[in-house]
Amino acid sequence: MENTNNKLKRKKVFKRVFIIVLALWLGKTFITQGITMKNLKAQKKNEEENIAILERKVDELNNEIKNKDSLEFIEKAAREDHFMVKPREIIFINKNKNDNKDNFWLQESSKPIDKD
Repeated sequence: MENTNNKLKRKKVFKRVFIIVLALWLGKTFITQGITMKNLKAQKKNEEENIAILERKVDELNNEIKNKDSLEFIEKAAREDHFMVKPREIIFINKNKNDNKDNFWLQESSKPIDKD
């Protein structure tokens, strides 16, 4: 009788331990899947933003291709790539920057600017 009682107690203990281990495993699985889903959603959002930026660049390049023979495009290319200026314009160069393409600002002026 005592032997069967011990067996029943062991079965109950085993069932409880099994249920606890199963619950812990399921909890860990849900938590790791939640973290993975959150990271994947953030990565997806980042990639969608990159795609939007690239699509805008493609549109800009397509517009440049369409306007390649226009005077505005030629003038823009001459100013940006070859640092050409219009009459009465002055180029200001920022010597603190390394990239020369972004280091100039054009200012249209009818008179020379005093250095005072």
